[in-house]
Amino acid sequence: MELRDEEIEALGTQGFFTREAFLGRERASAVHAAALARVEAGALRPAGIRRGADRTEDTSVRGDFITWVTPEPGSTALGSLWEAFEALGQSLSAAAYLGLGRFDVQLAWYPGEGARYVRHRDAFPGQSNRRVTAIFYANPDWRPEHGGQLRLFLEEGTVEVAPTLDRLVVFLSEKLEHEVLPAHAPRLALTAWYYGRDTVGR
Repeated sequence: MELRDEEIEALGTQGFFTREAFLGRERASAVHAAALARVEAGALRPAGIRRGADRTEDTSVRGDFITWVTPEPGSTALGSLWEAFEALGQSLSAAAYLGLGRFDVQLAWYPGEGARYVRHRDAFPGQSNRRVTAIFYANPDWRPEHGGQLRLFLEEGTVEVAPTLDRLVVFLSEKLEHEVLPAHAPRLALTAWYYGRDTVGR
């Protein structure tokens, strides 16, 4: 895939960009169905905060359920999304000179009922950590009253992005704080975190 000039400029000046119709509606709908099937199969677990021995669960901070997504053999919906994320990382490295290497993909499901994720940052400056966050939304028929917007905290204020089907949000992990506003309907998102070329696996 190719990045547009305005996307590269927005990433450099604001720290983020969005793209509509990332996969096309047919492929995006297939991703929605595949992600929902994992939820219904009980493959997700409550998300925690912090890592290792300090890990805990606190739904007042983070109320989603998660699972990691790995490359799938053959032609599958989630495999197609993985390939699109891979191509995105290559384009970001080539066009925005970000030097990205490996990436992880996580499926997150918010069950509604006001589930949220409070303001946080995906990485901290100075650490060999996540450099870019890319979020793909898989929510057909999303309405404003469902809430669940991604709120990005910019120097000049905030921007809210609705998690509508086939929308992609890309932002610099170290630069932007963000939060997921309370979701009042089930909400699906697949996030790719890109690391520098010198970062080892998780």
